[in-house]
Amino acid sequence: MGMRLSIIIFLVFNCLVFSQQVPDTLYTPKLEKGKYTGVVYVDEAHNNFHTINNRFLPFAKVLRKAGYTVKSFAHKFTNHVLDTVTTLVISNALSENARGPFVVPTKSAFTNKEVITIQEWVHNGGALFLIADHMPFAGASVQLGKAFGFTFYDSFLLDENRRGIIDFTKENKMLGNHELVDGNEHFKKIKKIRTFTGQAFKIPSKALAILKTTEKLIVHLPDTMWRFNEKTKRFPAKELSQGAVMKYGKGRIAIFGEAAMFTAQLAGPNQFKVGMNSEEASENYKLLLNIMNWLSGK
Repeated sequence: MGMRLSIIIFLVFNCLVFSQQVPDTLYTPKLEKGKYTGVVYVDEAHNNFHTINNRFLPFAKVLRKAGYTVKSFAHKFTNHVLDTVTTLVISNALSENARGPFVVPTKSAFTNKEVITIQEWVHNGGALFLIADHMPFAGASVQLGKAFGFTFYDSFLLDENRRGIIDFTKENKMLGNHELVDGNEHFKKIKKIRTFTGQAFKIPSKALAILKTTEKLIVHLPDTMWRFNEKTKRFPAKELSQGAVMKYGKGRIAIFGEAAMFTAQLAGPNQFKVGMNSEEASENYKLLLNIMNWLSGK
């Protein structure tokens, strides 16, 4: 198969499967009810692709079953509105009125003032779970990631066969050494995590990689979302990450470069399972709970 043909097949498959995503309302993992406490706010004020009443419904469902209260956050970020927020989730934000086809450069989803506000809020004790997926979501959160020392690439992370579905295990040395996956009295032990086409990013020295990428994975930087050809810029994803955590001042931050891994979706005309409902991602919900527990300071 020629390179051009394989790229076309990859493009058609992913456009059909990943663009027609609906929540899998039947997904319910077996977990202890009411073990955790706290209020989790999910940002819905920044043209977010994932919201708790739509594609992030399973995300909210898992957390609620575990004992959390999950609420939407419909305000722009100011010191006043964040005063009562302890844990904030921002997933796949976009700039106001952003619509496809998406081309570079991607406009920031947040104003400079909002970025500073979030940075100060975390430094003063806030817990931030930031998810910025493949282009254009990575580009829309570049400035926010940069505020904490992370370098996002408005890109797609693909394997040598130009597939975005990636498995992280101890065996392939891509699952980091951290209590979030090794387990202890507070965290569930995890053997495998699967992600579903996202970005990889560079982490600061104080951050700890949970999902580590290698030179066998390639960062692709297309000019237009889902459009790849021989001229598309690319480089090996050596020493990058698709998920990391870091303490920041009095607060904590978890940053991940793929969103479907934390929800359960049905995609395309054949209702392909994408996310926690996938048989090969059966432990992903454990990582979600571990992250939320770690963010709370456990």
